[in-house]
Amino acid sequence: MDKERVAKIPDGHEMLELIRKRQSDRKYSGQAVEKEKLERILEAGRLAPSACNAQPWRFIVVDNRELLDQLSEAASGNLPGMNAFVSQAPVQIVVVRERPNLLSKIGSTIKDKDYSLIDTGIAAAQICLQAAAEGLGSCMIGWFDEKKVKKILGIPASKRVELIITIGYPAGPTREKKRKPPHEVISFNKY
Repeated sequence: MDKERVAKIPDGHEMLELIRKRQSDRKYSGQAVEKEKLERILEAGRLAPSACNAQPWRFIVVDNRELLDQLSEAASGNLPGMNAFVSQAPVQIVVVRERPNLLSKIGSTIKDKDYSLIDTGIAAAQICLQAAAEGLGSCMIGWFDEKKVKKILGIPASKRVELIITIGYPAGPTREKKRKPPHEVISFNKY
């Protein structure tokens, strides 16, 4: 690897610190997200790895206030208070799962694993990590009325809307992560 490329990549400690600080933010300041930052966030998702390079995703960026309000209502899932914070985010990225390429689809069938679903999850994670690197907060929303979201954004009925990712400047504190201890989730050489 050339020295210039290595110099620009965060070292292992910096990367782990970024991962430690990234959280699901549920309170946003309302400050607009700069176009350059949003472009880098989307590029991080676009560059995500995928099975057989299928790239089975489409990212719909919503920053129009009227549409944001409609999506926020769809994210409530008809439950008062559910995902109420979504309306505070100045940007929402709707992650649509597209059809994988033939090779990925064949592999999914043979191995009984939906690689396109795994791939969209990887892309979403990269979006959220890049948002954190840009000083922005994010939250992946899986609870929403998919039919309403499709209608609002003109998404074909045959597509799946997997996630809505809120993006914005966080207005809440960074919380301490509560995770299972390493020995409960990590083992070497055997289960």
